[in-house]
Amino acid sequence: MTAPQTLFGKLWAAHEVMRRDDGTSLLWVDRHLVHEGSHHAFVKLESRGMKVAAPDLTFGVVDHYAPTRAGEMAADIRRMIDTLGRNAKAQGIRLFDLRDPGQGIVHVIGPEQGLTLPGLLINCGDSHTSTHGAFGALAFGVGATEVAHILATQTIWQQRPKTMRITVDGALGAGVTAKDLALHWIAELGADGARGHAIEYAGPAVRALSMEGRLTLCNLSIEGGARLGLVAPDQVTFDYIKGRNFAPKGADWEAALRDWSQLATDKDARFDREVALNASDIAPTVTWGTSPEEALPITGHVPDPARLSGSKQAQARAALEYMALEPGMALDQIAVDQVFIGSCTNGRIEDLRLAAKVLAGRKAVVPGLVSPGSAQVKKQAEAEGLADVFAQAGLEWAASGCSMCVGMNGDRVEAGKRCASSTNRNFKGRQGRGARTHLMSPAMVAAAAVTGHLADVRPLLEGRT
Repeated sequence: MTAPQTLFGKLWAAHEVMRRDDGTSLLWVDRHLVHEGSHHAFVKLESRGMKVAAPDLTFGVVDHYAPTRAGEMAADIRRMIDTLGRNAKAQGIRLFDLRDPGQGIVHVIGPEQGLTLPGLLINCGDSHTSTHGAFGALAFGVGATEVAHILATQTIWQQRPKTMRITVDGALGAGVTAKDLALHWIAELGADGARGHAIEYAGPAVRALSMEGRLTLCNLSIEGGARLGLVAPDQVTFDYIKGRNFAPKGADWEAALRDWSQLATDKDARFDREVALNASDIAPTVTWGTSPEEALPITGHVPDPARLSGSKQAQARAALEYMALEPGMALDQIAVDQVFIGSCTNGRIEDLRLAAKVLAGRKAVVPGLVSPGSAQVKKQAEAEGLADVFAQAGLEWAASGCSMCVGMNGDRVEAGKRCASSTNRNFKGRQGRGARTHLMSPAMVAAAAVTGHLADVRPLLEGRT
């Protein structure tokens, strides 16, 4: 009899082509997603006279440099986008460019197009590729050299990470989202808490999440140091995939369901580390510093560095100086200058619906930008009237792209300004040189928009179904 296996172990074994004496594995890649930053890899192939090994398994996406508002496109931006277009055409790669109705952020359109499927190994030259693990896929970001290797061979060399299971019991409260769950565990374990591990998320609270919520949770795995995040597929997964453009059809669909139903961790399988959380302990959460681990419930106060241990003291002092905050300040009294809703973390239709629920009939007291995660999300949000809600509240409704998450095309936070943001990173200068970013859920961003400060969204949702 074989030993019980984790879901991660099953996926790794299914993709392992060979293993070197040093333990490094050569893995087969089922989906390779490339964006504007991949030009160096294409140059490397061209210099060797090589072609993309499996162009039908590679998909190009314009997202990081995609302009989200009307105006003249900078020459260097245009050059990056055009270069991806030329490379895709020359290599026979399907490209989702600015004119494509399926355009959007790579980690949003992969799932919505049905390119992301359970059991696949998915790579992209972007750290938040862990997002796709929400489908029970082995998904992780790669560097520029690895992008070239995948283009040339459809394989990648990898050291096998350790395994961690985060089990979340109970149920999340009203107004508490997957974003809060992610920030909570990262704050508990630290930005390096899952370093060197592949995380499987489990438990009733995770099973209760929609696919959008699971995507958010897996997206942020990397912010806790993990190599990737996973959620075993179930009926929620299958219902989401069915009928999507690249999803299996007919008899292939039935065969796929049989295979996907086997993708689960065996009973008694051992993980290198187990973490247990209770959903009832999780509240709407915001970051106060310059790392995703520097997060607390909105009901908390800015910590005193003197009360922290070791290296955390210096880190916290530097963060408070950059963020212009004082120890002991109530988090819900921190004023913001602007807000942003969007990104591969929280730019999906469910995210926009919840934010719109908070904003409906209310006015934002600070300016803000809403950038849907894809052209399809934009179209759906407009059909549902969500875009009108944002506009009536006084927020700007934009096109899809990475936008203010990476401070691109003028979508940025000015130096010294404070932004309530639904993005994934609050590092110094992430949203613009000198920008001060507080991470939170889209609903919490909406609450900050209408109050002008960080605020608990729960009272604003009362009575709204």
